[in-house]
Amino acid sequence: RMPKVIYAMGGVSADGYIVGPDGKSDWSMPDEELHRFHNEQTRALAGHLLGRRLYETMVYWETADKDPSDIVREFALIWQALPKVVFSRTLDSVDAANTTLARDDMRAELTSLQESVRGDVAVGGAELAAEAARLDLIDEYRLFVHPVAVGGGIPFFPRDHRVDMELVETRTFSSRVVYLRYRAAGR
Repeated sequence: RMPKVIYAMGGVSADGYIVGPDGKSDWSMPDEELHRFHNEQTRALAGHLLGRRLYETMVYWETADKDPSDIVREFALIWQALPKVVFSRTLDSVDAANTTLARDDMRAELTSLQESVRGDVAVGGAELAAEAARLDLIDEYRLFVHPVAVGGGIPFFPRDHRVDMELVETRTFSSRVVYLRYRAAGR
């Protein structure tokens, strides 16, 4: 099977935002059940492309392997081992395990990463994922819809690009978070 490019975010509000108008996403903190599912999904990836803001958020996981919680330590170790490419025009360097910095040509970086890791690759960060959607690079969209409407902020989907999808899988967690996995139409 061909490797997939997957756009997934840990939390999306019911009205479609990954960060609220206050710049916070504290409403999307996973409980243990959801965290285990995230661990499983991340373990299945062969690589990850990130935008600068997501990189800055995820750098926490570079030292979380010392956390007393087994599930948090597990994710930290999975994340540290995962090959990552950070896209940024403002960063001069990245300081994270298995991480390189890229400035442009997402298609070329994605192809290079896919060839070097031989597996599914995730794209994270709203702006980077929107660019990938515009370039028709995304094969799957994975949303974790939380039971909250935040009224604005950073949207999960690009505002200026139509995305047609086919529902592939759903799952409801005990926290009432709903997982939706869509295949890009025609893939």
